[in-house]
Amino acid sequence: MHETLPLLELSDFPAIRREKIQTLQVNIGYRCNQSCVHCHVNAGPKRTEMMSEENLALLLEVMQVRGVSTLDITGGAPELHRGFRPLVQAARGQDVQVIDRCNLTVLFEPGQEDTAEFLAQHQVEVVASLPCYSMENVDKQRGKGVFDKSIRALQQLNALGYGKPETGLRLNLVYNPQGASLPPEQTALEADYRRELAAHFDIAFNNLFALANMPIKRFGSMLVSKGQFQKYMALLKDSYSSANLEGVMCRTLVSVDWQGNLYDCDFNQQLNIPVPGRLHLRDLLRHDLQDLSICVADHCYGCTAGQGSSCGGAL
Repeated sequence: MHETLPLLELSDFPAIRREKIQTLQVNIGYRCNQSCVHCHVNAGPKRTEMMSEENLALLLEVMQVRGVSTLDITGGAPELHRGFRPLVQAARGQDVQVIDRCNLTVLFEPGQEDTAEFLAQHQVEVVASLPCYSMENVDKQRGKGVFDKSIRALQQLNALGYGKPETGLRLNLVYNPQGASLPPEQTALEADYRRELAAHFDIAFNNLFALANMPIKRFGSMLVSKGQFQKYMALLKDSYSSANLEGVMCRTLVSVDWQGNLYDCDFNQQLNIPVPGRLHLRDLLRHDLQDLSICVADHCYGCTAGQGSSCGGAL
């Protein structure tokens, strides 16, 4: 695999600083039942990295001390971690909003048969990857048979009340482009998704998040292999919008890896660019990160290009 950090470190991206922490985005492990082309964490079935019980407990303590309002759980497929359910239950007991970044097909893995019911019971917001509403495009990006399983999973979630405004059970979908291009305008694309999924599969959802692909890890390596890396970086830089700087997620979010180390965002985590001082979860019990400088590199243009891109979609 081609390393992209050396191509990103020399950067003219503007300096930005942190505000009060509102969200802990926690990668609790790299194990996944899929190996997607666009995956920036290189997750897959053979990965063994998993967060320890000690760090899972520390997460709950940090959220209470820092008044964190949202726990955003990601992976891999976070549901495959045996500590996932106890973490969700404890966080909801603290009245913290919980987001599960779900690949949908995990709901059909052995031992996950009641996961959808668990999520609904604890009012967990589901953010589900569905890079297109056509089978051909989804299976090309994520593997054969993934589209059909994803549709079945969405129908299962709908049956539990997800995606229906009156239930409060939020179901948001995530779109990623197929290759080295920016995502289409989010509002128009969401309308297309809503129309196609309702017409063909009777599926409802709350919002669509259109995310740009980051030039790192598996996707970045693919760009280098195809000789497209510099062209893609030029596209990101040429599409830069300073108006997006105010809304970037790293201002109010802290990314935590499976070992408890802190980063300004999930992308910095995968590039091994820690927050200044190489801090750990336990440091948040004593220190806030407010007003600290955010570590930036050229990949940050991916969040500020065009309509902007964050874990919550366009900015």
